[in-house]
Amino acid sequence: MIRTVLFDLDGTLLDTAPDLAFALNQVLQEQGRPALPLERIRPVVSHGTAGLLRIGFGLRPEDKDFAPLRQRLLDIYQAHLACATQPFPGIEALLAELERAGLRWGVVTNKPGWLTEPLLQQLGLAPRSACIVSGDTTTRRKPDPEPLLHACALAGCHAPECVYVGDAERDVIAGRAAGMPTIVAAYGYIEAHENPLDWGGDHLVHEPGEILAWLEKHNGATVPPHPAVR
Repeated sequence: MIRTVLFDLDGTLLDTAPDLAFALNQVLQEQGRPALPLERIRPVVSHGTAGLLRIGFGLRPEDKDFAPLRQRLLDIYQAHLACATQPFPGIEALLAELERAGLRWGVVTNKPGWLTEPLLQQLGLAPRSACIVSGDTTTRRKPDPEPLLHACALAGCHAPECVYVGDAERDVIAGRAAGMPTIVAAYGYIEAHENPLDWGGDHLVHEPGEILAWLEKHNGATVPPHPAVR
């Protein structure tokens, strides 16, 4: 039985692309480069600053200009963390239904904690979550399973009682390695050359409401509550 739903953050739980695009475009303009349209930036947001600086400047993490530009991008982003960021359409209804049914939910992301926790606090989601695991919470990050296993411990459940929802191949790899089913969020940030059907997830959804339908099918006719909230 699934009792806890774990979400990736960027591209799965929250549409953070507008604020990250703003930060990247500010850095581009500071460097004398033209701004990029949101539609160009959105698909790479799940790849973090590495993806953003790749499409903005053609840089890789090992390039000498990468680190200072990354820091500048993060500084701007931190100052505009929740200006335009919102839960994806359908997420609020999904979370409310999970809570009504007595299931727990949490966040496992590679985003650093100094960005993750303030963002979730500003959106009023932090107090509702059973766990928040950021990219620097554990020694290893996704695709390693350690963050997901740590989230299970925080939420008070075993890995097979969790499902992980994400919009990147590393999310599926991490979930499978942790021993939990995985759901691919096809509504998230997926580049044109990527085929999420090749990632080996257990299910693929095109909008958040389909996650609840999967849970009901997986668990049976009803979604059981977490033992701690019965």
